[in-house]
Amino acid sequence: MKAVNLLRTRIAYSETAFAELVLWQLPKPLPGSSHQFKYRLAYVVNGECVIRYDNESGKGDHRHYGETETRYRFVDPDRMIRDFQQDIERWDHENSHS
Repeated sequence: MKAVNLLRTRIAYSETAFAELVLWQLPKPLPGSSHQFKYRLAYVVNGECVIRYDNESGKGDHRHYGETETRYRFVDPDRMIRDFQQDIERWDHENSHS
């Protein structure tokens, strides 16, 4: 099995903010991950990536929120997208300029 692209989309939230979601299913887990998905979810405001979920090879599942990076507990793609959307809502609420 080759890697299969499951999702590639860009969502405009305003003239200055958008989210980009990319998700692949892999034949085997990446080093550092226990699941068969490779992903990159990013929220960009005024040209700056302020939220990102990704799982680099060897680094595993993690999330960037502003300047802070933390481990992320991946359950499944649907849950991850919901968590990402909640972070976007939180960011927009905390940063009224978005």
